[in-house]
Formats: sequence, structure tokens, C-alpha cells
Amino acid sequence: MSMIHFIGGEKGGVGKSVFARLLSQYFIDNDVPFVGLDADRSHASLTRFYEQFTDAINLDTFESTDKIMELALEQDTNVLVDLPAQSERFLDRWIEENDVLGMCEETGIEIVYWYLVDGGKDSVQLLKKFLPKYSVVMTCAVVKNEGRGSDFSEVDDVIASVTSSANGTLKEVVLPALHTPTMQKIDKNTFSFWAAANAKENGTVHLNLMERQRTKVWLRKAYTMFDTVLAQH
Repeated sequence: MSMIHFIGGEKGGVGKSVFARLLSQYFIDNDVPFVGLDADRSHASLTRFYEQFTDAINLDTFESTDKIMELALEQDTNVLVDLPAQSERFLDRWIEENDVLGMCEETGIEIVYWYLVDGGKDSVQLLKKFLPKYSVVMTCAVVKNEGRGSDFSEVDDVIASVTSSANGTLKEVVLPALHTPTMQKIDKNTFSFWAAANAKENGTVHLNLMERQRTKVWLRKAYTMFDTVLAQH
């Protein structure tokens, strides 16, 4: 049975692309079939780091966005969609005008919407609009990204306000932060997270021993986070 993973959060800079790369690496390391779809045309981070697993889509056109459902229907796989900031209106239109939720129910395709937040006012207000609409119709996992924020008390208040109506489809998880200079080095050198954790000196740029160790520990924590949501599906 296929599963569609939307990775979003209307606010920019909350860590959506890093999360999409993490989920890609999680699938790779666990031998889980998946295909990545990069809808972030301004940054195309998922394409850059996981090119062999990723295709681009354009949310502006149904013909391109339809690829999400086509891939999920063609084979049993995970379809990972890296959404840009301020894309919710495009996704809303595609879902509503094509009765995507009805199609998913008929065909047994599950949807998980991973919603990234940083705890700031803008992120909280956007979450407050998103959850009442979507947490009642699909699994929504609110991801509190400690790499982008530390105080999630207002996020917790929003989650508490809609939990009863979500009927078990609302999850909350924490994405721990990776040491900032280590993450910057990974990004600067376009390392996959596997390469960051495992590649040793071979005449090219690499992470040193402790940087690799930090990355391995971070990946283990992130994978445990994924397990808490996906093990129930």
C-alpha cells in the first residue's frame, strides 16, 4: 500500500528541505521503496542532495502535480513531496478539485502531512489555520524543529486545542538539532546524510571523526522520531 508524505509548513526557514532529506535517507537506510518529488523550485534542495531518487514537480499546474497520485497508484511506494513555503493554497486547490482524499480512501493510499514549525509567532498562526482543516481528514504530524527554535509552548497550545476533534490523526514529534557547524559543512559540500555519517578521508573534503559521530547520533534520534509515527501505519 502506497503512502504519500507531504513535507510542509507555510513559513519559510523552518527546515522543510532538511526534513525531506532526512526522510529520504531513512527510507534508503531501511530499504523502503520511495520516490522524492521536489516542488520547491527556488531552492530544489532535495534534488541537489538526492538527485537519483528525486524528480521535480510544479504545483502551479495540475498536469505536474498529478504525478503525486500517479506514482502512488502505479506501485506500492512512498511518495515524498518537498513543499515550498506558501504552497498550501496550491495544494488545497489540487486536493479539492480532484477529490484526492476520496481517491485515496477508495484505493487505500494513506497520507501523512509532516508540518514543520519553529515556534515563532508566524509559524504558530499558520499552524492554527492549518490543523483544524487537515488534521480531521489525514494524519498530521507537527514537527517541532529544535534546529530552528527552542520554545514551542504556543505550538503545544494550538495542538491541545484541536486534539479532541482530530480523532487520533494528529501527532506531535520533536526533531533534535544537529550541531550547527556540522550541518553547515554537510550543506556546503552537498553530502547526503549517509555520506556525512560514513565517508572517511579519501583525498576529498570529508567530515572528521567527531562530526561523523554527531551526525550518526542525530540520525538515530531522527529515525526514532519517524518510527513513532510510521510504525502505526
